[in-house]
Amino acid sequence: MIIPIASDHAGFEAKEMAKISLEELGYMAVDYGTHNEESCDYPEYAVQVAKKVNNGDHEFGILVCGSGQGMCMTANKYPNIRAALVYSPEVAELSRQHNNANILCLPGRQLNKEQIHEILKVWFSTEFEGGRHDRRVQKIQSLTSNKRL
Repeated sequence: MIIPIASDHAGFEAKEMAKISLEELGYMAVDYGTHNEESCDYPEYAVQVAKKVNNGDHEFGILVCGSGQGMCMTANKYPNIRAALVYSPEVAELSRQHNNANILCLPGRQLNKEQIHEILKVWFSTEFEGGRHDRRVQKIQSLTSNKRL
């Protein structure tokens, strides 16, 4: 499975760690930037991954910035995106089980290599439970069903 991934300068190092973990887990990362630690604007990179997932080109994506918040806020502007800010394996599991998250947002300044690997492992191995959670996800989806980007 191909996973689009992007970061800003603050998430660059963590993105590089995530790419290695993705490969170890059997996924192929496609890097949409940034490609160094020079200051940049995170929305420019978040939209590249969000568009790919929003349009159905890829099922999942990963975004990394210093706190994860900016990337998450930007991605969630797209109608088919359910981006989740994830900082632990437990939150990774719940974001997939209960929210059917399709973009994983990581706080790059807060996580080390081992934490990133464990979060990715849990996030990609957890299935959406559906049931009562599906009803809730559909309510979220209905808020943006007429929005075009």
